[in-house]
Amino acid sequence: MGIGGIDRSQIDAMVAQLRTAASKMEHASPVGALGGTSETSGASKVNFADALKASLDHVNKVQTDSQKLGEQFAMGDDKVSLADVMISMQKASISFQTSVQVRNKLVAAYNDIMNMQV
Repeated sequence: MGIGGIDRSQIDAMVAQLRTAASKMEHASPVGALGGTSETSGASKVNFADALKASLDHVNKVQTDSQKLGEQFAMGDDKVSLADVMISMQKASISFQTSVQVRNKLVAAYNDIMNMQV
């Protein structure tokens, strides 16, 4: 049964992804996520540069996928609906805006540290 052009199975898949992400966040330690080790979860040490690169690669992949989906829709592919294109474009936009805000916070933190008197 479709709801406004979106298939019920797509909604169920999205809800399942959200629940999986929420359960991962509940079990993650803030120290382990930022590069330290976490004694409670036994997570391995994560390099900040690697985490940042992986995040930027993910943003790039989301934007590329969104562009390809838009091109497929523009070419008249029946498998791609307008709703799917719009949702992927919004995901790409939100991912990019989030990465810009993280960059701004990192630059502000760097400036604060550099202006500290020792």
